[in-house]
Amino acid sequence: MPKEEIANLALRRSLFFPSAGIYAGSPSGFFDFGPDGETIRRKIINLWRKQLVEKESMFEIFGSQILPEPVFRASGHIQNFNDPIVQCSKCNSLHRADKLIEVHSKGIVPESLSTTELDKLIKKHSVKCPKCGGSNFATVKKFNMMIKVDIGATGDSSCYLRPETCQSIFLDFSRLYKTMRHQLPIGIAQAGKSFRNEISPRNSLIREREIGQMEVEVFFNPDKIDEIPNFAEVENYNLNLMLLGKKTKPISCKDAVKKKLVSGKLVAYYLARNQQLYESFGIPVSKMRFRELDKDEKAFYARETWDFEIETDLGWIELVACNYRTDYDLKGHQKESKQKLAVKEDGKEFIPHVFELSAGIDRSFYVTLDLVFRKEKRGSEERIYLKLPAKIAPYDVGVYPLVKKDGLSEIAKKIFVNLLDEEFDALYDEKGSIGKRYSRADEVGVFGGITVDYQTKDDDTVTYRYRDSMKQVRVKIPELPSFLRKIRKEFTDKP
Repeated sequence: MPKEEIANLALRRSLFFPSAGIYAGSPSGFFDFGPDGETIRRKIINLWRKQLVEKESMFEIFGSQILPEPVFRASGHIQNFNDPIVQCSKCNSLHRADKLIEVHSKGIVPESLSTTELDKLIKKHSVKCPKCGGSNFATVKKFNMMIKVDIGATGDSSCYLRPETCQSIFLDFSRLYKTMRHQLPIGIAQAGKSFRNEISPRNSLIREREIGQMEVEVFFNPDKIDEIPNFAEVENYNLNLMLLGKKTKPISCKDAVKKKLVSGKLVAYYLARNQQLYESFGIPVSKMRFRELDKDEKAFYARETWDFEIETDLGWIELVACNYRTDYDLKGHQKESKQKLAVKEDGKEFIPHVFELSAGIDRSFYVTLDLVFRKEKRGSEERIYLKLPAKIAPYDVGVYPLVKKDGLSEIAKKIFVNLLDEEFDALYDEKGSIGKRYSRADEVGVFGGITVDYQTKDDDTVTYRYRDSMKQVRVKIPELPSFLRKIRKEFTDKP
């Protein structure tokens, strides 16, 4: 779906919109989510929690968004968390140099290139300023994306808003290992906010300054990377792997390990679980790939990296960074904090290695909207709806009295309350024509609709309307809960 369509729908239905919009000059890269948008976003997180965190018996934490400066010295962010920026000499606008070059060269520019190399590429590809069209730029410089926060009345305690959610996980690992009485491998997860001072936020939720992340860090013994009890569940499952310099190809987890395309069974296992999670979001596997990153593209802490990407109208969008971080993080925090973070297993002491699945919540939200958006011509009218899977639709069902009079509203409200008691996510709407109410519900992906009409008073039945096909059937009111559960189960995993 064109990004203009998403922006129009998001603003029209208040799914998401720029923060502090009533003030001119508010900084870009910050967004608020309206009621239906927040419901979908929350259900995306809950599905991640159910499908990955709970099924894999991980520990979920909620860490502080502000951490002291030594944490980021240990993690390497103060030294290495930099983006290359370049300023247009004509209009003075600032741009991220590597992304600017990518647009003109139509290729990926490694983040690790030096500023001198980036200057040469700008000249080689005759890069022009996207704002004014000028072709003269100052030299490329490095810009640290950390957002500093001064704590205390005197401001002498230097802290930063975390640029990624995982640092809290690393800081808490030793405590959880000791108190939760669990042997390696241990998965620790967190959903929350991180903050990056992006040079040029763009494409709405794709590149923000306040970022929603769903993060998983799996701590394991590197000598036992192939000792994964549940690997048999995924060994024949195909991963869409895009190896360096090659086209995307489905490869079974078993073959990926056997051919040493991944570091071991643990990596293949969690790549599979990640791909399966996004299948449950209603995204076709044909639109997914794990793109292998070469040494110039990988983060400074990674031995092996796969970017999980989804094909959209904007191109291939990275949703999840899958990094084998080795013992880099715990070793760095042990050195800086002077606290022992090693564990002992089978008589051997070592610092655990880490495999990471770092997913963008807001990116996942945006990409899901992109792929479930439908526009159809129905005679002279145009119909728009979101074909959201049942698990992430904002409501299981809408309840609508045909009209507000003659006791229909009272019957509809009773059905609505009963469905809430039966633990369905239900919406009640009695404003406007029934057609308009259907349209409003369809636009935000409400999974189905119940209409109370005059026949209801005669035979105790209501009309159930299927969102996607608009087919209608009559259902007895007492049978609604069992009917809706059957519908939800039948369609829950369909894209």
